[in-house]
Amino acid sequence: MMKNITIVGGGVLGTQIAFQSAYFGYDVKLYDINEEAEKAAIDKLDKLVATYTAFFHDDTKAQAARARISTTHDLETSLQDADLMIEAIPEIKKIKVDFYTNVAKVAPEKTIFVTNSSTMIPSDFAEYTGRPEKFLALHFANEVWKNNTGEVMGHAGTDKKYEYEVLEFAESIGLIPLHVLKEQPGYILNSILVPFLEAGKRLYVKGVADPETIDKTWMAATGMKVGPFGALDVIGLNTDYNITLTKAQEEKDEELLKFAQLMKEEYIDKGHLGTSTGKGFYTYPNPSYRQENFLKAKGDQ
Repeated sequence: MMKNITIVGGGVLGTQIAFQSAYFGYDVKLYDINEEAEKAAIDKLDKLVATYTAFFHDDTKAQAARARISTTHDLETSLQDADLMIEAIPEIKKIKVDFYTNVAKVAPEKTIFVTNSSTMIPSDFAEYTGRPEKFLALHFANEVWKNNTGEVMGHAGTDKKYEYEVLEFAESIGLIPLHVLKEQPGYILNSILVPFLEAGKRLYVKGVADPETIDKTWMAATGMKVGPFGALDVIGLNTDYNITLTKAQEEKDEELLKFAQLMKEEYIDKGHLGTSTGKGFYTYPNPSYRQENFLKAKGDQ
């Protein structure tokens, strides 16, 4: 039975995963690479207390969850007695390979490893883990407390026993457990989401329409609550930048490369990373796409 959970990576999603696990009763250690990154993670965790209180209407439980999370920038310390390690580090293959090579040397033998990678598959890293039979993917959606999917996907060498254990863990922290039966880049969610986002990006860089018009078109015509650029703000522009740049370089895709450069120069380099910083393609906490008149025709206003 799992009790101790280690989260590696204190970014937007890593801190959400830590808080979600603690909220449902697990003892959680969160690791990030240095003291500065650890302090940034602590700030995100502290802010999640209010988020969980507002969503679940229980401040006492939210405060108790925060108290169950400790942080460190010492990897070996973070893994002491870990039953499950969830990796949520940048979507850059070399960084992940180096991480798994190192963590394999210090993690307890019992620890199950899972990756939260959005686009890369477990077999990309299994050989570096030192425990390929205990290595698989558990993919979370952003804003996990309400977008509560848990996609569980093994590779050819994963022992099915651990797939079922991770499915049970996902359910135990309030997720809908989704068993992906065959390795698929992007799993289920991102196999649908990424083409949607890319369509918006290409319309923008080709000069067809600006982000607000693209989102407005999608939302008005489909009844959806958010368009591609509002979604990118929630995902985090730095996270999407790494994914987009990698794909653009691998496929020599000039449109995606142009979009990645635009994101870096106009947003990321200026500290505009999306909802986490209060500004991305929109300004938060009250972006224009949530305003009452955003989708109204002039005659209705």
